[in-house]
Amino acid sequence: EQSVDVSDTEKKTKYSREFKVKAAFFLTGVSGIAALAGFGATLAAARKQDPKYFGKGMLATKELPETGANLAIRALGWGTLYAVTGCGILFYSVWKLSGAKNIEEFRYKVGSIWPKIPKNDPPQGRTEFSG
Repeated sequence: EQSVDVSDTEKKTKYSREFKVKAAFFLTGVSGIAALAGFGATLAAARKQDPKYFGKGMLATKELPETGANLAIRALGWGTLYAVTGCGILFYSVWKLSGAKNIEEFRYKVGSIWPKIPKNDPPQGRTEFSG
């Protein structure tokens, strides 16, 4: 009978490149599906609420040379660009200001700034939720 050390197996799958790629694809897929579902639900609600003006927003007219859908897509693109760029600059600035060379060093430096969270051992307070 051969015994398998679970901790070694978990370490291999936890840090393997294949596992990280699969996890990234999974999270990307779930996020994409959630975004599409949210956008679709919003679009359906707008169509149901006012079908007359919804139809007008789908076609370009002489007064409005750009459709509402094109304007919304363009606004979404610019908003995404600003959000990603702004957050990227913010996070990169915090990283550089910390002076960390890698993620472990950054984690240690940030952890030394914030207060420590005390361990809850033995549990205090309400414990009826635990199994």
